[in-house]
Amino acid sequence: MLEKLRHHGQMSDALRTMIFLTLSGGFQDGYTYMGRGQVFANAQTGNVILFGVHLCNRDWSAALRYLLPVVAFGAGVYFSAWVRHRFRDGARLHWRQLVLGMEILLLFVVGFLPAGLNMAANVLVSFVCAMQVQAFRKVRGNAYASTMCIGNLRSGVQCLFDWRHNGDTAALHKALQYLTIITVFAVGAVFGALLSQTVGLRVIWCSCALLAVSFFLMFSREEEG
Repeated sequence: MLEKLRHHGQMSDALRTMIFLTLSGGFQDGYTYMGRGQVFANAQTGNVILFGVHLCNRDWSAALRYLLPVVAFGAGVYFSAWVRHRFRDGARLHWRQLVLGMEILLLFVVGFLPAGLNMAANVLVSFVCAMQVQAFRKVRGNAYASTMCIGNLRSGVQCLFDWRHNGDTAALHKALQYLTIITVFAVGAVFGALLSQTVGLRVIWCSCALLAVSFFLMFSREEEG
């Protein structure tokens, strides 16, 4: 298993780095849904649907509760793209490490926000998720998302098809990789949901710790041989 985690290339798209990012992504979704008023941190399609439902019911405050995370997600994507543009040639830190550092800082702040500020907490977490999904889009050279599953599921099933009908063993390995990522995301969501109810709102700091692991893994040099 450890051998399979060896990676030749950027540590930002190594599987070991992605595992901790994906755990954090699932954790954040479970946390906001179960601990912060049943709002999705990552699944903005769900938020858009719920926004539309509440808008039709003329429940303006509930509609706003689901709209703001969508707007924050868009802002997070834009900001992450700006960080890449501005700091991509940084000598000391990779621009993706700067993104992770800001994610950790914002999630640390979220842990201090009381239940009465759930809307603000959801906005910050959605902003963080967007930064992450924009900055980390590949694992071992393959398209991937660390904060949602639908794209990973589509890619994984396509790889299964390629293996089954074309005999492409490399496609089978990719399919298993996507299955691993989806499983890791689900595990993170389960723990995010459970711990937010049993431990409290500051449990989001677990996500900070997971992101910190990925941050420090990116200091590793490319492996040889």
